[in-house]
Amino acid sequence: MTQPVIGFIGLGIMGRPMAGHLLRAGYPLIVHDVNRQTVAAVAAAGGREAFSPQEVAAASDVIITMLPDSPDVEAVALGPAGLIEGVRPGTLYADMSTIAPTVAVKVARTLAEKGVRCLDAPVSGGEVGAINATLSIMVGGSQADFEAMLPIFEKLGKTITLCGANGAGQIVKACNQIQVALNIVGMAEALVLGAKAGVDPAIIHKVLSGGYAQSRVADVRGPKVIQGDFKPGFKARFHFKDLNIILKTGNDYGVPLPVTSLVHELFAALLVAGKGELDHTAVITVLETLAGVEARAASGEQRA
Repeated sequence: MTQPVIGFIGLGIMGRPMAGHLLRAGYPLIVHDVNRQTVAAVAAAGGREAFSPQEVAAASDVIITMLPDSPDVEAVALGPAGLIEGVRPGTLYADMSTIAPTVAVKVARTLAEKGVRCLDAPVSGGEVGAINATLSIMVGGSQADFEAMLPIFEKLGKTITLCGANGAGQIVKACNQIQVALNIVGMAEALVLGAKAGVDPAIIHKVLSGGYAQSRVADVRGPKVIQGDFKPGFKARFHFKDLNIILKTGNDYGVPLPVTSLVHELFAALLVAGKGELDHTAVITVLETLAGVEARAASGEQRA
């Protein structure tokens, strides 16, 4: 059976390893990104280089986008030289970016008028999940389109769930980002309080990881945080963007999000401090500044 040609747009921290998995799985791949060096690197590994979303769409049976924000997806999908100008009826399109649910629905409805089958399929798992093909994928769209896309999703992730109609994947991703952000700040407050009181943060992490306070965030990022390692697995500015989406979505649906609003302000302070390119766990540095302490392990190295 001939493999469908996949068009992949967006070769950043997440997109590039995802594209690599599809190449290794034997899918013909045509790729586009504003960073031409990245496009050239993926092309050298076996992909085909494209110079616009329109060109990608014209050559693809399936299209995946992995882009930074709602305006980027809207421009790539519906703008000049966008997917809408080259796409063929019957094409399957999965946007795996994290964007506003309202934009996901708008894109799906507009492209449906061209006969395009659309899914919103944001992911969780960060750079590590993208590299290891262990992403959690939250999908909005029809059952039939989900099943058609599932063999491709299975090359990229492990937990793949149809959440409902178009937009539902983005709603669930917003819920995910609320809980991740609150877990990060909860861990940060615990470590800063303990450090200020003179307890080694490594001990705090060890104890909390063995009890009811254990979390995936603490397991994966806790050891790095207490060493002052904020090399990005998921950049703070992207989580801040997600928090903006979350607050807008809460407003759209009439849902108060008081704790998320406070976390949003902590991330805003982090970006004002010029730390948006660091990992989202770097929000602990805002709390450290307020408390006048650094929550490092006793054996930890100084922060960069």
